[in-house]
Amino acid sequence: MEGSSMTPDHPLFAGPTRLADIVFPGDANHHGTLFGGTGLAHMDKVAFIAASRHAHVDFVTASCERIDFEAPAMIGDIVELTGSVVRVGRKSLSVEVDMVAEGPITGERRHCSRGIFNMVAVGPRLAAIGGVLPPLTPAPTAPVDPALHSAMVEIVFPERTSHYGSLYGGHALAAMGKAAFIAASRHSRKTVVMAGTERVDFTNQIQNGEVVITLPRILATGRSSVRVEVQLWAENLHTDVRRQCGRGEFVMVAVDATHRPVPLAQ
Repeated sequence: MEGSSMTPDHPLFAGPTRLADIVFPGDANHHGTLFGGTGLAHMDKVAFIAASRHAHVDFVTASCERIDFEAPAMIGDIVELTGSVVRVGRKSLSVEVDMVAEGPITGERRHCSRGIFNMVAVGPRLAAIGGVLPPLTPAPTAPVDPALHSAMVEIVFPERTSHYGSLYGGHALAAMGKAAFIAASRHSRKTVVMAGTERVDFTNQIQNGEVVITLPRILATGRSSVRVEVQLWAENLHTDVRRQCGRGEFVMVAVDATHRPVPLAQ
C-alpha cells in the first residue's frame, strides 16, 4: 500500500529541525543526568538532518564550536532540540543547535546547551548540483504550531533494520509509543503510562538511511486517560519526498505512585 505524501512547505518542515526525546536511565550518567556524550550525539544528529534537508546531499561533521552545558537534563525529562542552518559556503555549512530540558509534570523548561556544528558536503551528489551548496534562505516568520514541538525525528541506521533492510516494526512501535507518551505528558502534566493501543497500521516501508518522523495528536481525554493518534512518516534526505508509512492510536493513563489511575483534573 502507498502512504499519503507531504509537501515540502508543510509546517512540519518549516523553520528549524526539531527532535524531542526522553532521558531514560540508559542515557544518564552516575549523577542521574543526561550523559554529555549522549547530548552531543543528539545535537550532532539534529545538525546532520538540518544540513541534509537544506541541500539534499551527504554531509559529515567537520567540527563543532564551543559547547557549554548550562543546566542538566534529569532522568525522565523531555529533551527538545532545534537545529537551524545559519551559514552556507560553497561546500560547507554551519548549523546552530539548541537543547532544552522540560519536566514532564511541571512543564519547567531549562536551556541546557547551544552549539555550532560545521558540516562538510561529501560524495557525488554535490557534483550533481553544480558543486556548490544552495544559498541560505530567509527563515519563515509564521509561528510554529505548538503541537509540532512533539514531533520526533530519528535516522534509520542498519542496527534498527530487519533482515529485509527496512525499519524493524518493533522499533517503529517504540518510536510511536514514545511520541504518544510525550504528547500525553504535555497535555495532562501527569505521570502517564501506556494502557493499550486501539490499532496500528503500517502502510509503507522505511528504508535504511531515511529519517523517521513521528507526529502525535491528542484525540480525546477521559477521566484518567488520554487517547493519542501518532502518524509515522518517512523522509528521504536526498529529495523532498516524504510519505506517511503508518498510523496508530494509543491510550495513555494517568497514574499515582502505586500505578493506580488518577483523575486528570484535580
